Order: sequence, then structure tokens, then C-alpha cells
Amino acid sequence: MLVGPDEKEPIARLLTFLEHGERMAHECAKAQAALSDDSGTRRFLLSQAKQEAMHARVFQGAIAWLAPKYLCDTPFLPALEEYRRILDDALARRDLTETFLAEQVVLEGLGEAVLTRIEQGLVKRAAPFGRLRRILFHQEEAHHVFGRRQIEQAIERGETDVPDLRQRAQRYLALTDAMVFTLCDLFESIDEDATAWAQDVRTFLPDWCSA
Repeated sequence: MLVGPDEKEPIARLLTFLEHGERMAHECAKAQAALSDDSGTRRFLLSQAKQEAMHARVFQGAIAWLAPKYLCDTPFLPALEEYRRILDDALARRDLTETFLAEQVVLEGLGEAVLTRIEQGLVKRAAPFGRLRRILFHQEEAHHVFGRRQIEQAIERGETDVPDLRQRAQRYLALTDAMVFTLCDLFESIDEDATAWAQDVRTFLPDWCSA
């Protein structure tokens, strides 16, 4: 893999951010499964939880190869911790609709955007494990589609509506923007535009989410 010596640490730090996001998604999916009354939904969420744990391990392996010190020397991202806090609050309130919005729609949308950008860079660098990378991406895509479907069904049942969802989405979107811009120095060091990455997130969201 053609990764320059000056690129290893920035990429490892970016993967550390993704690893933490995967661990949060793993914990959230398990909690959502426990809250769901629908057997099919529970099965999907438990499968998602296993997949997110596997994704985290994959990222850990890549970090260990690139820059082992980042397995324990993790950059602190206040926005990610705040995201975790308000998501945990929604879980404590048993508000499954908000958790689907926050995790499967917004957070998975961020994950898809970042993975898409990373994949472009990995292809340029002749990275190995292309099939594994495609599996990870398709699984994240499936989680995102599942979340959007759950939201659509909640609207059909009259449990929420677009203005309510749009309002609730704003604080989550503000935090995803903050996460990306906190990592600005990493993007600059690998010749990427943080603003473009932040805007990419919107392309993976329903139109109403950020209208």
C-alpha cells in the first residue's frame, strides 16, 4: 500500500475517529434491539451490532499497522462525546424514532461519506483488502437504508412528522460538522478539504433532514 511516511499518523487518527464511531453504533444498535417490540427489527439490529463490532476491529487492525501508538493515544473529540451523550439520552427516553434518526440516518450517513472519501484515497494508494472494504461499505449502506425506512414508517404511523424530524436533526448535524472540522488538520495533511467532507454528509441524508 502506497502510504507516504507523513500520511501514516494522520490516516491512523482518522481511522481512530471512525473506530470510536463504530463502537458507539455497536452499543446503540444493541440498546435499540432491547427496546424494539418487532422481532424482525430486533434481528436486524442485533446483526448490525455484530457488524459494527467487526468494523471496529478492522479499523483497529489498520491503526495498528499504520501507527500503533494511536491504539492508546486517542485524539479527544468533544463533539463525538456530546453526540454519544444526547443519543444515550434518547435511548433512556425509549425514543426509538430519534435514535434511528441519530444513529442509522445521520451517523451512518457520516460514516458512508467518510468511507467513500477514504476508499477513493485507498484506491489511489493501491490498498489491499478491496473485497473486505466493499463489504464494510455495503453493510453501512444497509444500516442507513434500514434507518431511513424506520423513519418513513414512523411518519406513516403518525408518530412524528417532517418538521419535527428536521428540528431534531439539527443538533446532530451540527455535531457531525464539528467532528469533521475538529479533524481539519488531518484532512489538510493528506490534501483533503474538510469543508467538502462536511458537505458530503448531506448527500447521504433525506432532503428534508437539512432543508
